[in-house]
Amino acid sequence: MEITTENVLLIGSLLLFISIMAGKTSYRFGVPTLILFLLVGILAGSEGIGKINFEDPQLAQFIGIVALNFILFSGGLDTSWKSIKPVMWQGISLSTLGVLVTALSVGAFVSFITDFTIYEGLLLGAIVSSTDAAAVFSILRSKNLGLKSNLRPTLELESGSNDPMAYFLTIAFLGLVINQDQSIYSIIPMFLQQIIVGGLLGFGFGKLSKVIINRIKLDFEGLYPVLVIALMFITFSGTDFLGGNGFLAVYLCAVYLGNHDIIHKRTIMRMFDGLAWLMQIVLFLTLGLLVFPSHVLPVVGIGIFVSVFMIFIARPLSVFISLMFFKMKMRRRLYISWVGLRGAVPIVFATYPLLAGIEKASMIFNIVFFVSLTSVIVQGTTLSVVAKWLHVALPGKAKPKSPVDTFLNDGVKSYIREIVIPEHNHSIGKRIVDLHFPRKAIIAMISRNDKFLTPNGATEILPNDMLIILTEDQNTLQGVYESLHLDMVKEEEEMA
Repeated sequence: MEITTENVLLIGSLLLFISIMAGKTSYRFGVPTLILFLLVGILAGSEGIGKINFEDPQLAQFIGIVALNFILFSGGLDTSWKSIKPVMWQGISLSTLGVLVTALSVGAFVSFITDFTIYEGLLLGAIVSSTDAAAVFSILRSKNLGLKSNLRPTLELESGSNDPMAYFLTIAFLGLVINQDQSIYSIIPMFLQQIIVGGLLGFGFGKLSKVIINRIKLDFEGLYPVLVIALMFITFSGTDFLGGNGFLAVYLCAVYLGNHDIIHKRTIMRMFDGLAWLMQIVLFLTLGLLVFPSHVLPVVGIGIFVSVFMIFIARPLSVFISLMFFKMKMRRRLYISWVGLRGAVPIVFATYPLLAGIEKASMIFNIVFFVSLTSVIVQGTTLSVVAKWLHVALPGKAKPKSPVDTFLNDGVKSYIREIVIPEHNHSIGKRIVDLHFPRKAIIAMISRNDKFLTPNGATEILPNDMLIILTEDQNTLQGVYESLHLDMVKEEEEMA
C-alpha cells in the first residue's frame, strides 16, 4: 500500500488507534507499551500484513528529531530540581562519562568480532550508548515503580540528559568514518563547543521563555501551550544554528521552566504530557515502518553478541566507572546498570549513517534495531523483578508520586482557608504567577464583589479579594501566608 495525501490521515489514525488499544492491554502480559507500538509499525510495514511501503530514512529522521524535542521537553518539565539536586553530579557523570565508556567499549568489541574498522565500531557504539528517555520515563511511570534512595530521579535525570552526549559522539565518529585521515583528537573542540554553547543557551532560552510566557497577554488559554511549542523549537534550532547541542538546550530550558512559576503551567504540563505520548507512539510506529525484518535476520547473530556484551559488560562497566567517585551501595549500582534501556533514540541516530551513505550503514541500522528491541524486551520487562531481587523497591503503599503527578493531582486537599486580602497588601495588582505560591497550594476560587471567579496565573489580585485556598498540609498553608506577606497566627486568632 502506498501512502498518499488522500489516505495518510486514515492510515495514521488507524495505526494510532491500534497502538493505543494494544498498549492498553500490554502490561497484563508484562510487555512494555513501546514494544507494542514498534510491533504495530512492523506489522503495518511493507513486509507485514499492512503492506505500507515506507523507505524514507530522511523523513524518519525528521520525525525522530521532532519527537525527541517533545519527549525531552516534557521530561524536563516533569523534572523537579528539589529531587535531582542531591543526585545531580551522579546523573551528569552517568550521562557524559558513562555514555563515553559505553561507546568506547562497545565500539572496541564490535571491531574485534566483526570486520568493522575501529571508527565504524565506535560509530555503532556511539549510536547505542545512551539510555532512552522515552523508554525509561514511560516504563518507570506506567509500572508506578517506587525505588529507594533517589534511584528514580537518578535514572530519569540520566536518561533525560544523556541523549546530547550520544548525539555528539554519533556525529563525531560518523565524521571520522567519512574522513578517516582526521585525528580522533579533532573532536575535542567540537565537544566543548556543543556542550558549553548548548548548556548556556539552554538556560538562556529558559529565562527568556519564562519572561515571554509571563509577560505576553494572549486572549485564549489554549494559545499558551502553542506558544511554548514555538519557544521549544526556537531553542532547539537556534542552539543548533549557533553550534551548540540542541537536545541539551531543549532539556535544560524545560527543566528551568518546570521549576519556575509560569502562567497556565497546569495546562502546559498536561498538554506536553499528552504530546509526549503522541510523539512516542508516532516515533515507534515510524521506525517500525522503516524496518525490514528480512534485513534484520542476517545480523541476529552479531546482534545477540552485541546485546549480551552491552547489557552484561559495557553498561555495568560504564556505571561503575561513572559512579566510582560517589558513595553508593553495590545493589543500587547494579540496579542502575540494569536500567540501561535502549529504545527509539538509537534507531533514530542510526539513520544518520544511512543518509551519509557509508558502506556499512544498512548493517549498522539493523544491528542497532535488534539491540534496542532486545534491550527493551529483556530489561524493560524485568525492572520490577530485579528491583525486588536487589531490595531497592519501595513497598506498594510507599511509592512516591512523580513531580508531575503531584502537581497535576486533583485529589482532596487536607486544608481549606478563606484569606481576605487587605488594602495596601503587597500582592494587590500582582498576578498570581508572580506571588510564587507553594506548588502544593491551589487557589480554588476568588470571591470578588459578591461574585465567584475561577483564577489562573494571569489573574490580578485586588483589594478585599477573598481567596479560597486548598493545601495538603500545615507547612504549605504557612507558605501561602508568607507568599501573601500575611501573619498566619494573627489571621487565625482573628478568625477564632
